[in-house]
Amino acid sequence: MNYTRAHVFVKGRVQGVFFRAGTCEKANFLDLTGWVKNCRDGHVEAVFEGKSENVEKVLQWCKKGPPGAKVINVEVTLGQSTGEFNAFSILY
Repeated sequence: MNYTRAHVFVKGRVQGVFFRAGTCEKANFLDLTGWVKNCRDGHVEAVFEGKSENVEKVLQWCKKGPPGAKVINVEVTLGQSTGEFNAFSILY
Protein backbone atom coordinates (compact mmCIF):
# COMPACT_ATOMS: atom_id res chain seq x y z
CA MET A 1 0.00 0.00 0.00
CA ASN A 2 1.38 3.40 -1.00
CA TYR A 3 1.30 6.27 1.47
CA THR A 4 1.92 9.90 0.60
CA ARG A 5 1.97 13.43 1.96
CA ALA A 6 0.41 16.49 0.33
CA HIS A 7 1.08 20.09 1.41
CA VAL A 8 -1.70 22.25 0.01
CA PHE A 9 -2.52 25.94 -0.37
CA VAL A 10 -6.11 26.68 -1.41
CA LYS A 11 -6.81 30.12 -2.84
CA GLY A 12 -10.12 31.87 -3.40
CA ARG A 13 -13.09 32.55 -1.13
CA VAL A 14 -12.20 29.81 1.33
CA GLN A 15 -12.45 31.48 4.73
CA GLY A 16 -15.75 31.99 6.52
CA VAL A 17 -17.43 29.21 4.50
CA PHE A 18 -16.60 26.22 6.77
CA PHE A 19 -13.70 25.14 4.55
CA ARG A 20 -11.57 24.02 7.50
CA ALA A 21 -14.43 22.11 9.12
CA GLY A 22 -15.35 20.44 5.84
CA THR A 23 -11.72 19.56 5.16
CA CYS A 24 -11.36 18.03 8.62
CA GLU A 25 -14.55 16.01 8.18
CA LYS A 26 -13.45 14.73 4.75
CA ALA A 27 -9.93 13.91 5.97
CA ASN A 28 -11.29 11.99 8.97
CA PHE A 29 -13.73 10.08 6.74
CA LEU A 30 -10.78 9.10 4.51
CA ASP A 31 -8.63 8.12 7.53
CA LEU A 32 -6.01 10.80 6.82
CA THR A 33 -3.79 12.56 9.32
CA GLY A 34 -2.41 16.10 9.29
CA TRP A 35 -3.88 19.56 9.79
CA VAL A 36 -5.69 22.50 8.16
CA LYS A 37 -5.53 26.20 9.05
CA ASN A 38 -6.48 29.65 7.81
CA CYS A 39 -3.65 31.87 6.61
CA ARG A 40 -3.47 35.60 7.23
CA ASP A 41 -3.56 36.27 3.48
CA GLY A 42 -7.02 34.68 3.15
CA HIS A 43 -5.89 31.28 1.88
CA VAL A 44 -6.24 27.90 3.56
CA GLU A 45 -3.19 25.70 4.14
CA ALA A 46 -3.30 21.97 4.86
CA VAL A 47 -1.10 18.91 5.17
CA PHE A 48 -2.56 15.47 4.47
CA GLU A 49 -0.91 12.11 5.06
CA GLY A 50 -2.31 8.67 4.34
CA LYS A 51 -3.07 6.20 1.60
CA SER A 52 -2.28 7.74 -1.78
CA GLU A 53 -5.76 7.13 -3.19
CA ASN A 54 -7.35 8.82 -0.17
CA VAL A 55 -5.02 11.80 -0.38
CA GLU A 56 -6.04 12.14 -4.04
CA LYS A 57 -9.72 12.08 -3.01
CA VAL A 58 -9.27 14.88 -0.47
CA LEU A 59 -7.32 16.92 -3.04
CA GLN A 60 -10.24 16.60 -5.45
CA TRP A 61 -12.57 17.78 -2.68
CA CYS A 62 -10.30 20.77 -1.99
CA LYS A 63 -10.69 21.89 -5.61
CA LYS A 64 -14.42 22.45 -4.94
CA GLY A 65 -14.71 22.91 -1.20
CA PRO A 66 -17.97 23.20 0.73
CA PRO A 67 -21.04 25.08 -0.50
CA GLY A 68 -20.27 28.79 -0.38
CA ALA A 69 -16.59 28.40 -1.25
CA LYS A 70 -15.17 29.64 -4.53
CA VAL A 71 -11.85 27.91 -5.09
CA ILE A 72 -9.62 29.68 -7.61
CA ASN A 73 -6.43 27.65 -7.31
CA VAL A 74 -4.99 24.71 -5.37
CA GLU A 75 -1.20 24.43 -5.08
CA VAL A 76 -0.06 20.94 -4.13
CA THR A 77 3.39 19.69 -3.17
CA LEU A 78 3.58 15.90 -2.87
CA GLY A 79 6.15 14.05 -0.80
CA GLN A 80 6.76 10.98 1.29
CA SER A 81 4.55 10.32 4.28
CA THR A 82 6.38 11.00 7.55
CA GLY A 83 3.97 9.42 10.01
CA GLU A 84 4.38 12.41 12.32
CA PHE A 85 0.64 12.92 12.92
CA ASN A 86 -1.74 10.79 14.98
CA ALA A 87 -4.96 12.42 13.77
CA PHE A 88 -6.28 15.21 11.56
CA SER A 89 -6.87 18.54 13.28
CA ILE A 90 -7.81 22.16 12.72
CA LEU A 91 -5.06 24.56 13.76
CA TYR A 92 -5.96 28.03 15.05
